[in-house]
Amino acid sequence: MVASKPLKQFRNVTRGTVLADRVRLAESFWARLKGLLSSPPLAEGEGLYIVPCRSIHMIGMKYAIDAVFVDAAGSVVGVVERIEPGKISPVFGRARGCLELPAGRVAASGTQVGDRLEVVDG
Repeated sequence: MVASKPLKQFRNVTRGTVLADRVRLAESFWARLKGLLSSPPLAEGEGLYIVPCRSIHMIGMKYAIDAVFVDAAGSVVGVVERIEPGKISPVFGRARGCLELPAGRVAASGTQVGDRLEVVDG
């Protein structure tokens, strides 16, 4: 995983679920540029939060992920499930950041557009 910031937990307050409890932040230009490139697949409970971010690309990736786009208030404004290597997500104009998760995590948590997420220090 990238970024050396303290780990965070992302909870879906609307659904009463935890999306990930070991989320790293990618806030610098270089951390956002690298993202998950050259990293092993995310394990259950892991994630990467890229901020600012309105769209992601999977060019150079070797595995699919789920992506949850949130606005500054923590509302989910876009969801892309199982985005495959080589693909580019839609642009979500209201998004402030993107939470990247293991493929299948969005469905398992029931997360949908309009849900509210909460971030807790790990």
